[in-house]
Amino acid sequence: MTATEALLRRDRLIVAACLVVICLLSWYYLLTGAGTGMSTVAMTTWQFPPPVYGSSGASHWPAQYWWLMIVMWWVMMIAMMVPSAAPMILLYARVKRHSQQRDGNAGGTIPTALFLTGYLLAWLVFSLVATALQWVLEQVGLVHGMMMWSNSSALSGIFLLAAGIYQYSPLKSACLTHCRGPASFLTQHWRKGSLGALHMGLEHGLYCVGCCWFLMLLLFVGGIMNLVWIAGLATFVLLEKLLPQGVQVARWSGGIMVLAGASLLFT
Repeated sequence: MTATEALLRRDRLIVAACLVVICLLSWYYLLTGAGTGMSTVAMTTWQFPPPVYGSSGASHWPAQYWWLMIVMWWVMMIAMMVPSAAPMILLYARVKRHSQQRDGNAGGTIPTALFLTGYLLAWLVFSLVATALQWVLEQVGLVHGMMMWSNSSALSGIFLLAAGIYQYSPLKSACLTHCRGPASFLTQHWRKGSLGALHMGLEHGLYCVGCCWFLMLLLFVGGIMNLVWIAGLATFVLLEKLLPQGVQVARWSGGIMVLAGASLLFT
């Protein structure tokens, strides 16, 4: 057995190490301000709702700033979502290697890399929509341009109330079921070849977006660059998808969000 062949037999370790590196680099990018030139410490607060500052008013976003915000959102989604997607990605790597060995093909991590690429492309689409929504909310003064959090208790209440209700919706339930069942997903959606790997990753990513998109929009409430909310939501998603009681966690959290939203709207 050559050194390359021996290394390829440890493809799951390679994939796991790559996922760890991707997550660490993503978190480092966020901790250093995500290219905004702002301190993440200044944009982080434990206070809920965050303090309201005077409206920064409508602002012009040059093309460079648009790209900066898109990358910021995308890297943030990578940092928050890849840990909860890791079991699916690692299981795919294992199944793919056994499939390659059965068919007499050389093992390798390229199909797994394509699966991950497809997954991240789904979150890129979400990031484009989130960036556009951020621009709209900033232009009308509902989100502070510099602090990147809600300037309106009504907006925060509506987002929390809607997110809480969504936790009980059939779409949330269906998407969460797919995310919590990697083996079932791979059995039902298996596709061969490189394009098949990319397609499967994209499909899984869309289920993941369907499960968590409203939770991610809560960053507008607590602060897009508020590390407390980023880490908190990432941890919640991890628990929701990996704990045996994850479905109950989703429902309990929905009730809390509804109560918090109603409190902001009606008090």
